[in-house]
Amino acid sequence: MARMPTLRPPLTVPELRERIEALARISNEEWLAGLSERKKRELEFHDRDRDRKAQASISQDDFEKYYSNKKYYSTVRQSVNYTDAWIARHVPGKVFLDFACGNGMQAIKAASLGAALAVGFDISPVSVANAAADAQAAGVSNAIFFQADAENTKLPDGSVDVILCSGMLHHLDLSYAMPELRRILAPGGRILAVEALDYNPFIKLYRMLTPAMRTDWEKTHILGLDDVAFARRFFDLGELRFWHITSYAAAFAPRLLGLLDALDSLLARVPLVQRMAWIFTFELLAREDR
Repeated sequence: MARMPTLRPPLTVPELRERIEALARISNEEWLAGLSERKKRELEFHDRDRDRKAQASISQDDFEKYYSNKKYYSTVRQSVNYTDAWIARHVPGKVFLDFACGNGMQAIKAASLGAALAVGFDISPVSVANAAADAQAAGVSNAIFFQADAENTKLPDGSVDVILCSGMLHHLDLSYAMPELRRILAPGGRILAVEALDYNPFIKLYRMLTPAMRTDWEKTHILGLDDVAFARRFFDLGELRFWHITSYAAAFAPRLLGLLDALDSLLARVPLVQRMAWIFTFELLAREDR
């Protein structure tokens, strides 16, 4: 008779924190040696993108070249409110992971909302340093940040209850990222992905005209619904929502944002029209039979 595998008890929060602190001690030489050239280019791009000192002294021409898209993010309050409510609903008492966390804003938010432990990692050491500094400034002690490869996090199996993937899956090879997400997600766990959508021809044209704002990999890997279908090989699908079909126009006319948000709430219910959204969100749920 075949022997059943021994099920290990889940790690306690102090044990998980100790494991993460060990990961954070990996030397920079060992870290870089394990990265492909594609990932090294991602690291360099995001180090530049998150360098706060450099941004403070950037010329107007360089700002327009690298960051002029930031004005559109003033129009995304509907998807931001949805994400904030999702975090507030699911993180209290749980281990939360901000997957490729950037400056760690969402992990810090989760920590302040009662997460048992809020974890964030990023490929960019500049981002990790920013996140740690911001967590300290916010006075949260239940948040920890470390440098990691999102396709090979080295986190323990089944160690995370709730994961947020916000604006970063298109930087990854999903054939590696999805199995890794499944591996680290605890039984009964859930993921929220917040991503740009690759159907609107006007937004696609804008991306083509602003190449300096994106990495070479990112330019050709904006997500579509076929990627959601791929994710369903590894997870059950929860709520799928579409956002900002017209509201980004309020970057040029802020007083219209309320009207455009109301219009988007109607348009997002219409099949095919909803594919013109700038952003979409989808939940991925751990399967009981994995």
